[in-house]
Amino acid sequence: MNQAVFNFLVDKSTRTVRVERSFDAPVELVWAAWTDPGILDQWWAAAPDRAMTATMNFTEGGRWHYCIVNPQGHKRWRLFNFELIRPLERFAGTDTFCDEHAVSDPSKPRVRWDYVFTSRAQGTIVNIAVRFERLEDLELIVRNGFTEQLEAGFNYLEQYIAAQFLLRKQYKNNNMARVATYLNFPGNTEEAFNFYKSVFRTDFTNGIKRFGDLPADPAHPPVGEALKKMVLHVELSILGGHVLMGTDAPKEMGFTLTQGNNMHISLEPDSREEAERLFKELSAGGKIQMPLQDMFWGAYYGDFTDKFGINWMVNYQNKA
Repeated sequence: MNQAVFNFLVDKSTRTVRVERSFDAPVELVWAAWTDPGILDQWWAAAPDRAMTATMNFTEGGRWHYCIVNPQGHKRWRLFNFELIRPLERFAGTDTFCDEHAVSDPSKPRVRWDYVFTSRAQGTIVNIAVRFERLEDLELIVRNGFTEQLEAGFNYLEQYIAAQFLLRKQYKNNNMARVATYLNFPGNTEEAFNFYKSVFRTDFTNGIKRFGDLPADPAHPPVGEALKKMVLHVELSILGGHVLMGTDAPKEMGFTLTQGNNMHISLEPDSREEAERLFKELSAGGKIQMPLQDMFWGAYYGDFTDKFGINWMVNYQNKA
């Protein structure tokens, strides 16, 4: 696709907003943008607000419990109930207001979302139907900039998130087990990694990939000069084969870092069975963010916060 398609139609007779958007990315990657909470949290809310997932169980009958946080720290809790899932093709469900314990508020409106993903030779088309119970709710959200918020979020998805996950596949080229620590920085990744490099006296794997290395796309606004030098991905081996991975998560692209989301321990076991054992035992008593499942970059992947508040990723990728 040479130019992104973005169509937006308000049908008051059915109280439905219909959105069509094209992406220059495979359907597996676009599907993940809506089903991986690590990606959803980066773009779902309109800046300066941010989304924050409490739990997600992406199965029919499962739920996504999340909140929208404003700059003052106020949280507006929501609950999405997954009613229909056809992997890589369609999912649908209802979104309601709730509290921090995931108890729905029946006095507040319910909104039904229906997503259809269509793979094309050069990308993916996503068709979204958003149906409101009351006409006044539909009119209010349109007046509050629903169209502009969606379009801005979609642009960031293509520019940044897609490249992040494609790089994960490129950097891991064998089945050897390893442990990595994934670090997020607000813009000083290169400074931090040059410091670590001097301490451990090792070198970067495949150099430093920067935002400016992303190919220009006339369908999207150009990357700002301040962002071009920021780090998209870097890897550094330290002791005993342990790997540090890092990226800049700039506020200019809607990212908000805290002491809780700036670091994950990433486990890359040498078998699918070991991935399942580690995930099951480490997540016991904790909060699962993404259940262990086959992902678009060829990995068996899941992530969670353990009962002590530590963030983990389990990522098995068969390179046979």
